[in-house]
Amino acid sequence: MRRQVMVGALGAALLLGGACGIPASSDVRVDGKGGTATEAGSNNGGRSEPPTRTASGSDIDAFVRNFLDAAAGEPDRAYERVKLFVAPEHQSKLQEKKGSEVALNVVRLREAVFTGNSDLTTTVKIKVQQLGLLRSNGTLAPPVATETGYEFRVRSAAFGGDDERAGLYVLDPPNVLLLSDNALQQYYQDESIYFWSSDGSRLVPDQRYLPAAVPDERRVNEVVKWLVGGPSDWLRPGVVGLPDRTELVNNATGAHNRWEVNLDMSGDDQTQIDRLITQLAWSLGDLRGELALKIRNNALPVQDLEARRNSEALYPIIEGPQRYGVYEGAIRPLDFPGEPSGDVPLSAEVNRNIVSAGLARAEGRILAAMVVNSGKGRHRLAVGTGPALNRSGKDYASISRPVWLRTVDSRPGRGLVVADGRLYRFDEAAGMYQVPLNLPTPEVTAVAAALDGQRVALIAGGRLYVAAVNLDGGGVSIGPPRALVTSLTGLSAVDWSGEGRLVVAGSAGQPAIYGISVDGALETPLKTDVGAKVNHLTAYPTNDEVPSPSVGYMYEANGVAYRSSPFERIEPGQVRDVAPPPAGLRPSNPSAPFFLY
Repeated sequence: MRRQVMVGALGAALLLGGACGIPASSDVRVDGKGGTATEAGSNNGGRSEPPTRTASGSDIDAFVRNFLDAAAGEPDRAYERVKLFVAPEHQSKLQEKKGSEVALNVVRLREAVFTGNSDLTTTVKIKVQQLGLLRSNGTLAPPVATETGYEFRVRSAAFGGDDERAGLYVLDPPNVLLLSDNALQQYYQDESIYFWSSDGSRLVPDQRYLPAAVPDERRVNEVVKWLVGGPSDWLRPGVVGLPDRTELVNNATGAHNRWEVNLDMSGDDQTQIDRLITQLAWSLGDLRGELALKIRNNALPVQDLEARRNSEALYPIIEGPQRYGVYEGAIRPLDFPGEPSGDVPLSAEVNRNIVSAGLARAEGRILAAMVVNSGKGRHRLAVGTGPALNRSGKDYASISRPVWLRTVDSRPGRGLVVADGRLYRFDEAAGMYQVPLNLPTPEVTAVAAALDGQRVALIAGGRLYVAAVNLDGGGVSIGPPRALVTSLTGLSAVDWSGEGRLVVAGSAGQPAIYGISVDGALETPLKTDVGAKVNHLTAYPTNDEVPSPSVGYMYEANGVAYRSSPFERIEPGQVRDVAPPPAGLRPSNPSAPFFLY
């Protein structure tokens, strides 16, 4: 599934230095907010291969953008594509790598400055934000490069310098392969492959990027190779890979909706093989047809991929999302036309003094966790349903909205909460236990859990992180967090809006809400005129199994709650089961909205 994210590129069209009227000593600055790159051979707005060197003519703006797209595609041809943009006499300055060593430095272009020179070349200085390292196995690893800018020159490819059709050449190219985040969106498909959780209870998605030029016949082979290679580094503590020494025998093949895979895999346990088939069915995404799987050349019964996905749901969700909020210290349902509205799973005696809350469905029950005002500016965590609540044994100055780790069986519920800057896990008895984190700073301000219950997002020290969750042994441990790069600053809230998407509140010069991919590479503004710092944010996490509804996300800023789709204030009249205030008194504002699903 291709990300619906567009990010900035270079701006106004500029021509090459001396040939187009720019003085030899002039500086031209471009701020990174322009249109799309020149695209030769586009089809209905979509492309699988980046533009050629000559596609931009003598337009230096488009040429530089196309140069930052050139590496996109299958890794074994990346250097070949980039070298076509480099003047022949300078191609040796780009030290070529082979095979699995090929990696692309994904960057977000922040600014470009063009300076015309007296020798009819133009010096190009670009400022970038390093986003990650796109490896040949489709993973986007944390960035290795630390450079915040690169410099190279551009000249005309024409001998006389005046034939626009000849295009341009790069001189003194950077000695790394650069790929813009725009190219990552344009020329790759975002794929989810799946690994079983460490406790064996569910499948957990792992994000990969596949060049759009790869046909379905080879897509199967790439996906199987990714599974054999194991999970991404940051996800590894929470999942298990295929059995040791599993190898792909020859290449996976396919045509006419029949896909053949042959694995050399230890053991012949039928349960393990059945789990592998489910893993393959979901990792092959929307491919339909038959899977002909062999284990050590022994053919297994042919499986229908779509039938397997239908029988083995990723995220069993019986009911659609319901909206709730806190109104005058009590949890209340929120009513919107065309949406289901539920009941509060608490008795009136305990549904009071509540600051924020989180509800979750689990095996026919509704789990409730609440932050309760205990007086004198102190708060406690309360957990339970019905007439009685269990309360934490300690007061805290601040407690974040509690989040449940989604369960898929009858085991007791477990959740996460931030209290006084530290991350805690809690149980149904409201016991709180600090969770160690390997972070540069211990100060955590927000936590959110993915729909699979095996991944979390954190804000700590003003930075955004994701981490895997390990639920073995009845406890909750968090793997080493991976820092994500974003153009937002002053991050204040986060939640999961999809399998591989986060919704994050921070500042983009003013308070804003952005959608950010789980690896931080792709981001898009969702709301740029929030007006005040967002101190509470909640989203409904959609995926391929749960069609995207119109509910989107909700947030609170400056004491006022809002919803998206459409963007509007949540009014007191949308709070159910509340009598209007006496004449002359203003009603209270709903606060701390959240979803139950």
